[in-house]
Amino acid sequence: MGPEADAVVDPELRVRGVSGLRVVDASIMPTLVSGNTNAAAILIGEKGADLILQSAERANWPAGQAAA
Repeated sequence: MGPEADAVVDPELRVRGVSGLRVVDASIMPTLVSGNTNAAAILIGEKGADLILQSAERANWPAGQAAA
């Protein structure tokens, strides 16, 4: 993950080169944490959900309604 050209996902968790696909799980971590991986996975999921909701709000989806 990151802005580097060889990263699979960008900082908004979108897969490079694939339209409409995000990866929102622990596989995006470039290195594993040495402690509790469950906490990191939960935070990645929460951040991914926020990014998806923000993207939907920007697109004014669905059908002209803002996401709740």
